[in-house]
Amino acid sequence: MSSKEWKTVCTVEDLVDNAGVCALLEDNTQVAIFKLSKDEQDIYAIENFDPVGKANVLYRGIVGCSQGEPFVASPLYKQQYSLNSGQCLQENVAVTAFKTRVQTSEVQIFA
Repeated sequence: MSSKEWKTVCTVEDLVDNAGVCALLEDNTQVAIFKLSKDEQDIYAIENFDPVGKANVLYRGIVGCSQGEPFVASPLYKQQYSLNSGQCLQENVAVTAFKTRVQTSEVQIFA
């Protein structure tokens, strides 16, 4: 059984405001990482696999906000996934959401 730990996935400079990038973890899990502003506190990470479209595409989605909830809209069927919880805002499906932090310009997720 593996325990969770902080893992470096990229640097802040690798991220683009209001867009996503994809990182691959050691267990072959793909993670979509989003930076919503110039503030390092606005970095989110969710599983990249879209459970409705059945493809690793969420990092290519469009980010937005609905009633104060940041989300990414899947590029396939446009379901919106909360960047805080991973819950789909339209259907009863979810993706894993990861805690994030920045340590000396390195973006880390708790996985």
